[in-house]
Amino acid sequence: DASKKLFDTIAKYPKIAKQFHLPFQSGNDRVLKAMNRHYNREEYLKLAHYGRQIMPELVLTSDVIVGFPGETEEEFAESLEFLKTCGLSMFHIFPYSRRKGTSAADMPDQIPNAVKERRAAEAASAAAELEAAYHASMLGTTQQVLFEQEENGLYAGHAMNYVKVYVQAAQLHNELRAVRVTDLCRDGVFGELE
Repeated sequence: DASKKLFDTIAKYPKIAKQFHLPFQSGNDRVLKAMNRHYNREEYLKLAHYGRQIMPELVLTSDVIVGFPGETEEEFAESLEFLKTCGLSMFHIFPYSRRKGTSAADMPDQIPNAVKERRAAEAASAAAELEAAYHASMLGTTQQVLFEQEENGLYAGHAMNYVKVYVQAAQLHNELRAVRVTDLCRDGVFGELE
């Protein structure tokens, strides 16, 4: 449902975070058509590039479904390559789950669970690499962070790009503060209040 008009609107207003979740589900046009998606790879990429053209700070996250009925190894590999082409900072991986009463549940060539699990693991590895590279690009930058809660003696919140940020500080609940990013951690970054 995203459009150039939506991105134009987001770009116009500084109070709107420049982070957008834009699911693509598959990087293969045949699989997208089988999923009854009303877009293709080229349209998705054009929209992502347009968003970044008018908002260089735009952060895109997405979803991918692996193991949809009939998805070949080549089509799966094409989806993994597409993830890298899109320049996503994070994506969620979902193995296809057969749901009674859906048209996909009755499709031929259902993918075995072991294959779906292997593909999900490969996609998760690719996702972790992309996310780590994005987090590393934040080192030394200053981010506006909305703090939410204390976690293990640190205060945690999210930057405007949806990256989780931790600082050593007292009560910061619901405060918006500038933070200089100093280090990486498993699920985000560490920083110091400015």
